[in-house]
Amino acid sequence: MNLDIRKYIHKNFENTNKEEIKESINSSIAEKEEVTLPGLGVFFENIWKNADEELQNKIIDILENSLKS
Repeated sequence: MNLDIRKYIHKNFENTNKEEIKESINSSIAEKEEVTLPGLGVFFENIWKNADEELQNKIIDILENSLKS
């Protein structure tokens, strides 16, 4: 079976609002289940692709600081 996780995630969330997306992200993080990581990765990929250089640098700073904790 050939599953395109990106297309699946996009299709699953194409008609959701901001609050539903936020709730999904928060519950995925709270559950600490490995199975949710690919979906969060797709979300991150979308953020990264649509971020300008300034926002990308801010994201990198946040990640760097969180990895030091």
